[in-house]
Amino acid sequence: MENTLEFLMDQAQSREKDAVLALSKARSELEDYYVQLSQIEQYRLDYCAQLVQRGMNGLTASQYSHLNRFLTQLDETLKKQKEAEEHFKTQVQNCESHWLEMRKERRSYQWLIEKRQKEKVQQAERLDQKQMDEFSTIMFSRQRLQ
Repeated sequence: MENTLEFLMDQAQSREKDAVLALSKARSELEDYYVQLSQIEQYRLDYCAQLVQRGMNGLTASQYSHLNRFLTQLDETLKKQKEAEEHFKTQVQNCESHWLEMRKERRSYQWLIEKRQKEKVQQAERLDQKQMDEFSTIMFSRQRLQ
């Protein structure tokens, strides 16, 4: 029984470790997503400022059309990026839930193992006390006989 609990505990620890790694990876991916989104937004702002600067110097209709088309593509890219945010957030939430389940499972096995160990100690203490009581009874009986 003890070996089984130790085995189950090892398995639970391994699953918890894997869950922590998955959570860390999901959080890192979310962080990378935010960095990338910020970079695209900054690039768009810089591009708009550049467009205004060029506009002050005069633009042909063709140049304006080209620059505007590129700005529209940037806006589409930003829209798609923002739609992906939910995916990354959901991944983090799912990984966090899974990790909490694995931690709970490991703690349950740990509690069982500790309970068994306490029971063994208590059983050994009761046995010691019983032997001491028997010894005392024998010694008392011998003293009375003498």
